[in-house]
Amino acid sequence: MDNLKTIALIIFLGIYVGLLVFPKYRTWIALSGAVLFVILGISPLSQVTTMIDFNVLMMIGGTMGIVALFIESKMPAKLADILIDKMPDVRWAIIVLAFFAGIISAFVDNVATVLMVAPVALDIARKLKISPVKMIVAIAVSSNLQGAATLVGDTTSILLGGYANMNFLDFFVYQGKPGLFWIVQLGAIFATATLLYTFRNNKQSIHLQGTTEVKDLFPTFLLGGMIVLLVFASFIENRPAVTNGFICILLMAIGLLRKYLREQDFSGITGVLLQIDGETLGLLAGLFVVIGGIGAVGVISDISKAFVFLAKDNVFVIYTLLVWGSVLFSAFIDNIPYVATMLPVVASIATLMNVDPTLLYFGLLIGATLGGNLTPIGASANITAIGILRKAGFETKTSEFMKIGVPFTLIAVITGYITIYLLFR
Repeated sequence: MDNLKTIALIIFLGIYVGLLVFPKYRTWIALSGAVLFVILGISPLSQVTTMIDFNVLMMIGGTMGIVALFIESKMPAKLADILIDKMPDVRWAIIVLAFFAGIISAFVDNVATVLMVAPVALDIARKLKISPVKMIVAIAVSSNLQGAATLVGDTTSILLGGYANMNFLDFFVYQGKPGLFWIVQLGAIFATATLLYTFRNNKQSIHLQGTTEVKDLFPTFLLGGMIVLLVFASFIENRPAVTNGFICILLMAIGLLRKYLREQDFSGITGVLLQIDGETLGLLAGLFVVIGGIGAVGVISDISKAFVFLAKDNVFVIYTLLVWGSVLFSAFIDNIPYVATMLPVVASIATLMNVDPTLLYFGLLIGATLGGNLTPIGASANITAIGILRKAGFETKTSEFMKIGVPFTLIAVITGYITIYLLFR
């Protein structure tokens, strides 16, 4: 077993290095690692289907499909137009637009949120003849922040929900205490104050001429229905493990069927399905098998023991290491493989110390989700925002991004770090 453990650890480290060095091929690296684990017997073939969390994969895929329909309907752009037109000047328009992007991102994928809100900011900048760089960076970091607020806000939240068996309502109230949603909102209030300072001189008046026309209200009802059904399902005891995933897939299928019946054309359905990030789904499937394998041979247990040894059995020290270590790691690497790897480590640490894992779970999620806001490459939403700006003819300097991202992140993380510890220590 020791030899197998050593081999598993070496391959795992190689996979992680590959994910860092070749991000474009991360799905194939993870899947290749999973196949290698199966061939070597580290992840027994008979256990592969139990290692893969199909509920998580179905939730992510179904949500992405529903979101694609929602964006296509133009409803998010319509709501943004209405909000901005009521603002007295550009400063408040940017703040409201960023906060609006955050609220949308609590229920919709971060990248999708940036794609639907950033064009509004570009339009404002174009009309006022000002640079849109800071505006779109503000939208991106706000979107990342709110990803930790609900079960469907981000892939990392879905991973936590699946691993810790948390339902939709648990993100609002957990163990009789305010859940992650309220903790994130508190962080958002303080972090948004940094944006108010950043844009303090943008006091030009603004009024939109004409608003976006909504093509179809059904996707809005579909997204709302998904949230309602996820809440309803949370009250069902002993529900099947794939309940949440089935809800998301079923509603997406209904949306696609209705789209076909209206358009009588499969190309529209194909367009929506192409919006589903198959690479992320493949990445997670591979990682589930790899992480299941290193857990089976004892690598996760060893990592957990190292954490406990370093912290001298002090929960506060381990919590601090997790939060700020996660912030640092997520500033430079994708937080999806990181969180997928660390969740079983956190669970093992809690078992070794005989403590409730909630404090450590929440600290991990806050640090890993918000840490991506420190740098332009720390989160997919940031990379997307910079791509949108580049396509519009604007280059974003790292220093320019960090002037907004660093204070925003530090304020939000410190707020969450203190609040979570006070509530769940």
